[in-house]
Amino acid sequence: MPAKEKPWLFRTYAGHSTAAKSNELYRTNLSKGQTGLSVAFDLPTQTGYDSDHVLARGEVGKVGVPVCHLGDMRTLFRDIPLEQMNTSMTINATAPWLLSLYIAVAEEQGADVSKLQGTVQNDIIKEYLSRGTYICPPKPSLRMITDVAAYTAQSLPKWNPMNVCSYHLQEAGATPEQELAFALATGIAVLDDLKTKVPAADFPAMVGRISFFVNAGIRFVTEMCKMRAFTELWDEICRDRYGIEEEKFRRFRYGVQVNSLGLTEQQPENNVYRILIEMLAVTLSKNARARAVQLPAWNEALGLPRPWDQQWSLRMQQIMAYETDLLEYGDLFDGNPAVTAKVEDLKQGARQELATLDSMGGAIAAIDYMKSRLVESNAARINRIEANETIVVGVNRWTEGEASPLTAGDGGIMVVDPAVEADQIERLRAWRDARDQRAVEAALAALREAAQSGANIMPPSIAAAKAGVTTGEWAGVMRQVHGEYRGPTGVSRAPSNKTEGLDDIRAAVDAVSARLGRRLKFVVGKPGLDGHSNGAEQIAFRARDCGMDITYEGIRLTPEQIVSQALDDAAHVVGLSILSGSHLPLIEEVMDRMRRAGLGHVPVVVGGIIPDEDAAKLLGFGVARVYTPKDFELNRIMMDIVALVDAGPLAA
Repeated sequence: MPAKEKPWLFRTYAGHSTAAKSNELYRTNLSKGQTGLSVAFDLPTQTGYDSDHVLARGEVGKVGVPVCHLGDMRTLFRDIPLEQMNTSMTINATAPWLLSLYIAVAEEQGADVSKLQGTVQNDIIKEYLSRGTYICPPKPSLRMITDVAAYTAQSLPKWNPMNVCSYHLQEAGATPEQELAFALATGIAVLDDLKTKVPAADFPAMVGRISFFVNAGIRFVTEMCKMRAFTELWDEICRDRYGIEEEKFRRFRYGVQVNSLGLTEQQPENNVYRILIEMLAVTLSKNARARAVQLPAWNEALGLPRPWDQQWSLRMQQIMAYETDLLEYGDLFDGNPAVTAKVEDLKQGARQELATLDSMGGAIAAIDYMKSRLVESNAARINRIEANETIVVGVNRWTEGEASPLTAGDGGIMVVDPAVEADQIERLRAWRDARDQRAVEAALAALREAAQSGANIMPPSIAAAKAGVTTGEWAGVMRQVHGEYRGPTGVSRAPSNKTEGLDDIRAAVDAVSARLGRRLKFVVGKPGLDGHSNGAEQIAFRARDCGMDITYEGIRLTPEQIVSQALDDAAHVVGLSILSGSHLPLIEEVMDRMRRAGLGHVPVVVGGIIPDEDAAKLLGFGVARVYTPKDFELNRIMMDIVALVDAGPLAA
């Protein structure tokens, strides 16, 4: 029998509620055969707020674990020897800070820090394009990315300082060519800056430590070819642009989570097959095989997966690696003419897109352009599903079926206890009370000086971690020095030229606008810290093309700001989008503020990943309509909005 190749790292993206509960989950997953950790942080941690900040309300522990200080990080990794672990931390704007906390905990454990292995995602560019957890403007953010890389070159030689993340680009609608080009342009921007920060002799090894985190969709042959194209293009860039001679430093090293965008709320049991098929794209081709794989759970379109759901996805990986003969063979596709032709086609499309970005001055200068391209591509994808050009089983074809026993009883998801937030805040305040305040102030002063002078941010960040500084305090210094940033929405006010099939809706909008005496005004808002903006963007994009006057200011708004906008714009209807699970407290506050502002007559519609029982509560708050991922027909939603406004009083 041929010798088997060593399998990829088995990971599960996990973290919720508190550091203690997440630690318990990690140790359980490791005992089940998981071989690496992948840490999910909650939105306040990702966006640089402590758990008791006003913007953290309703978000604590929802989509990941809250880490406010060294004590939280210590608890998170209790009884997990970090020197022996390979840890991926999905963290971007606050990556220098979370890596500093990780280093501080490793030192407390007595670890040799030079032996630490793992990755911080640390890709801020895709945050502006798709995920929305940025804090500062692009240029100082790029500087922080390369500060982390330069520090690891000196002190953590086995650590990957950046994971160029094309995963969320595909989630935001990127075509394979766009995903290739936008991710590679991000890698180029980072390496161009890093080249000025490390000795020339060390640069090739640092190129070799840049890794990628990609997405694999359901068109698995195309996705497999995309991975081969990634491998060949990155080799070409490293050789021709940076003169890297050693093949091992030019190797395209990537981890993957398969496509969560394609998971459906309808007939969710079908997602198990989708996840397995998508995994084939990143494991079948030996020459373009992932180094680490983490699979979503079948029920992530419904809510937070339970430990059993994560175990099921882990078992899928283990069966592929250990029961099949996949790892006994060389590459299965070398010399295949269909594969070669598709790879060349993808490479050509990516090169053309890269040339466009290069003519604009690179990825940092082209953020607005890339964002608008993603919104347009996503709109085209949704149009194809609505028109039945793209078949999604259980969504627009074969929609009738048996009720799923998997969602019986507890609804098939885990719900975070609302008491978690109060518990986390209590421990945070106890931490602040117990620390040496003078040491904290000195550490923050040193951090501010480094940020202002351009010195590497990592050494003072590590010192601040050890002194007891909190996540919000660290990020507060970055905000003070570099300022905050509001990324582009990708949705212009001018209608696109893609209004085919919208004639009936446009006529209805015109009719109700004539009745109102002005154009139907639709204010779209995203309350809270959730940066998943695809839904809000597509609703605003379609409403605009249907002839409505839209206001969409992007992500991360407070309920107060949304109601103020509705008042200023004399909105006829307000749309809210939340995918982080914080819909109940935030929307209840919006509805209370709407009534107090005299806007109780203005209909409010809500979209997000919302369980049925929560939808009933939202309707009880006075929300007019609740939409979930199963409501994929945007034109029907547009007609609902027109009908809601038309049914209202003329004075509205």
